[in-house]
Amino acid sequence: MKITLVGSRYFGAEALKVARSAGVDVLQVVVPAADDRLAQAATAAGLPVVVLANPMKVPADAIAEGSDLIVSAHSHAFVAADALARARLGGIGYHPSLLPRHRGIAAVEWTLRAGDAIAGGTIYHLADRMDAGAIAAQDWCFVKPGETARELWERALAPLGLKLLGDVLREAVATGRLPARPQDETFATQAPRITA
Repeated sequence: MKITLVGSRYFGAEALKVARSAGVDVLQVVVPAADDRLAQAATAAGLPVVVLANPMKVPADAIAEGSDLIVSAHSHAFVAADALARARLGGIGYHPSLLPRHRGIAAVEWTLRAGDAIAGGTIYHLADRMDAGAIAAQDWCFVKPGETARELWERALAPLGLKLLGDVLREAVATGRLPARPQDETFATQAPRITA
């Protein structure tokens, strides 16, 4: 299984470790900035790094030739249809909510604003609509009373996402396929950026 990893920060760097331990061949890493933590980790591992000209969009030419899969790990860049078409299995990403609930950039914050007692994470197929692709894997956790979004992310949601990513990648390596079940649109909610 050969992948192009698109991501950033701590989660992207940890996803690189997870992918390599799952037996995946990382062909190339795509980052928003040259000084990003994932870029540094990829460079240290001797992997090719592509820095996006527009940090909000992944063009087709950023995807390594021969990629079976694109993995998005803490990336806010939209992976366009022509980029997805360059990978045999398309792409997957991690979203820190129980999709279809809390689609959007501020999922963890909206989990807390909604007073959800249960949070979770989803590995989903990248699609033309934000966070709306089929679900490959999903798991949940409790929210602690008074917990902040950062605390919830660090304690539970980031580790949960890395475990789910590893599970899905190992299954893809073993079977050559990705699990997929559609999201139920009747339960979809939005989690737009919080400005105040």
